[in-house]
Amino acid sequence: MKKLLAIMMALALILTGLVGVATAQEMSVEEVIKAAEQMTNEELFRKAIEESNGKVLYGIGNSSRGKTAGASFVALLQSMDPSYTGVIEWSQPKSNSIFTTLNADIKSANHIYSMTLIQDGNQIQSKMLNTGNLLNFIPKEWREAEGVDLEKNGYPLTLQTLNKVFMFNNVGGNSFTNCWDFVAEGQRPLFMGVNSELVGKNFLYMLTHETYANYLKDAYDALSAEQQAYFAPIIEEVAPDTAYLGLEAENAKYALAYIRLWCEQYNEETDDGPISNTLVSKSAQGQTGLLVYSKLRSVEESPEASVNNITVAAYQDDYTGIGGYAYKHYLQVVKTSPLPWTACAFIAYMTTTQEGFSAWGKDIGGYSANPACNQDHSQDGYVDGVNVFDAKNDRGYDWWLSAQGGQLVVEDPAYCAQVSFDLGDWIDMIVGSR
Repeated sequence: MKKLLAIMMALALILTGLVGVATAQEMSVEEVIKAAEQMTNEELFRKAIEESNGKVLYGIGNSSRGKTAGASFVALLQSMDPSYTGVIEWSQPKSNSIFTTLNADIKSANHIYSMTLIQDGNQIQSKMLNTGNLLNFIPKEWREAEGVDLEKNGYPLTLQTLNKVFMFNNVGGNSFTNCWDFVAEGQRPLFMGVNSELVGKNFLYMLTHETYANYLKDAYDALSAEQQAYFAPIIEEVAPDTAYLGLEAENAKYALAYIRLWCEQYNEETDDGPISNTLVSKSAQGQTGLLVYSKLRSVEESPEASVNNITVAAYQDDYTGIGGYAYKHYLQVVKTSPLPWTACAFIAYMTTTQEGFSAWGKDIGGYSANPACNQDHSQDGYVDGVNVFDAKNDRGYDWWLSAQGGQLVVEDPAYCAQVSFDLGDWIDMIVGSR
């Protein structure tokens, strides 16, 4: 009898274990995310070790630095369990093909990608979030961290905010003290084409939002009567378009005028790197541009080129109006993720630890949505205690987004998706007729 009882108990334990395994395996990605959002980082990291030991997590993103962060994360898991042999493989597809790649993977019979680091709020909202192809995960330790703005950066989850800022070549004493100066008669600001990097198009969409249309109206009011006289007819000419474009902002006509002038006049470049290289050159007197702030980090100083040949427009005490554009990198779990626990753990690592964010946080112009992960770059222009390159002294996220500071136009995926259908065609018509 005792022997029979022992056998029955052993069988019961085995069956219980099998049920437990089956239950774990049957959890949907959505259920994993729901459970993961209640876990500490350590609990998540243990789940990742259990799930992905000996396996490969495939991630895809708009930033190549995901590879660096992935190697750091694997090293952390190995420090917790020396027997861990998981790997993170990271890919960065060209231009906008990331959406095509992800959608193809989701529809396939053999799913590869577990998570993504992705940009372009408009397409993310319309193609990925509204369809349920990407799922939002908010780490518990991120949600509870001091200074985190859940409403602004949680839906979808933001890894970082990056800024594209107005700059101009100051050789020869040229001055640009108002954001309307960049679309004044004869100006040709350097800019990546609106359809080559779509975050630039989102910048134009966002100008029509009430907050930023008001910024433009206030900057217009600060112009001289002579300057206003040039812009006023254009503003009135586009005013009727606000109705059929469905724009509700009181000052939307100022935004449309700015958009039209920008699209008619900008000098298209393929990348922000060449824009930076041009602007810092002595030969680029009076040239302007809207480009990623962090590009200044890679300028090679020479007799012909220097960071000191450019001025960050918003850093001028007498500057008025928007200082540029803030767009975001978002972290999402793919709805068909083969390794959802590991994906959630990796996301938690990048958003809650300084080590996880360091691949991006080491440079000016990139700001974690978790203030604890940011590094101080306010003196990056100092050499041996002397302020040599003032343009590289980053004033930080709070200053850049403040109405009293940089007045950046901030990407809102939902708003971009709301206005993009008609406004996108309107912009394309202008660009197409250049």
